[in-house]
Amino acid sequence: MKKVMVCGCGAQGSTICRKLDMEPNIEEVVCCDYDLKAAEAVCALMKKGTPKRVDASDLEQVKEAAKGCELLVNVMPLEYGANVLKAAMELGCCYQDLAAVEDLPEVMDVNKYDRWLAGIKYMYEEYGKIFAKNDTTAIIGTGSAPGIMCVMARKCVNELDSCDTLNMMVYEGVEAKRFLPFWWSTDVALADMQEDAYALEDGKIIRTKPFSRKIYRKWPEYDNAPVMLCEHAHDEPVYVAFNSEKYFKGCRNAYFKYGGLGIQFSEPLYRSGLLSYEEEEVDGEKIIPHDVILKHVPLAPKDPEQIRQIIDEGIVSDGGAFVIEAYGKKDGKDVMVELHLNAPGLIEAYQRAKMTGEMYLTGQGAFLYTKLFVNDMIGQKGLISSDMLDEKQVEQYIEWAKELGITYTMEIKEGVTATDLKA
Repeated sequence: MKKVMVCGCGAQGSTICRKLDMEPNIEEVVCCDYDLKAAEAVCALMKKGTPKRVDASDLEQVKEAAKGCELLVNVMPLEYGANVLKAAMELGCCYQDLAAVEDLPEVMDVNKYDRWLAGIKYMYEEYGKIFAKNDTTAIIGTGSAPGIMCVMARKCVNELDSCDTLNMMVYEGVEAKRFLPFWWSTDVALADMQEDAYALEDGKIIRTKPFSRKIYRKWPEYDNAPVMLCEHAHDEPVYVAFNSEKYFKGCRNAYFKYGGLGIQFSEPLYRSGLLSYEEEEVDGEKIIPHDVILKHVPLAPKDPEQIRQIIDEGIVSDGGAFVIEAYGKKDGKDVMVELHLNAPGLIEAYQRAKMTGEMYLTGQGAFLYTKLFVNDMIGQKGLISSDMLDEKQVEQYIEWAKELGITYTMEIKEGVTATDLKA
């Protein structure tokens, strides 16, 4: 019987806690949050949950709460990840992160613009050695995107003999009558919206501006009407860059494109400077524009009763698209593999599990990595990202996802080459 600690009881963390509660080989789930009421609220929906208040800025508090745990799952904002990761290394635990830690102490001498990238490399190379020495495993980037996206990208690339280009795209289309521009962490969403994005281009990692390089796609999810997607800060192109030869058939170009309601809400704010973290003076008062916007944007719903109320008030649209294009060669011919992920929307997710569609896809997508851990199916030692599962793990992940109603359709088109990606 295993004991797991989940750090962060927001929309995604609470989902993982509730799913772990159903696992037969789990003895206890320690549900931690700075807000004890948030931890208590999720534990009220569980049988094996233990709520604890933990200030993750204090390493010793994290270590104390994690005593006796085999796995620490980090679902908190990026700035707190370093302490949870360090606690796992010092306690000899396994570690899972829905994102990837930023501002590691060991790379603080790198200029801020390149620090996150340097941190990923350092975690692979140096922290990986510590986890391997402890005979444990750390996996980063384990939500829906990255996470499910990485598994499905692997599935696409496996259809090719060689891969030239990967285009990974998410279009958000769930809109309630209530004002809710984001269905996940508002803080994380707004931070990502103002951050320069990463792309892999001609074998090199480059930086691109948010909302730039717009492309258009016609998908059956939207009756083949054009939808717009643009550059957005995400991990996937970086993972592909580091792991191109071993896991992605030599891929030279990788992009993450994002569109939908969150982009439509955020782009005018970005262009007007309202997502900036730079302090400025307004009528004699010093403010940080990002903090002002954050204060006025509602949090993503996570309580089942609150979600029900939002649905009862009315849903404008309940759609979305999650699509991967992999371009390359198969038997000497140009081929494009196009994969569309199918998952419950808001109403179906609530009917299935009293969750939002975002909680369902990201939280349960993350939980499937946790399920691999707690069922002793992770044999790798060291630190890996979510794209580095072996083939058996990829297929098991997809099979479990299918049981949750998370499926895919895939079409292989001959004579198609990468187009429109640098527009």
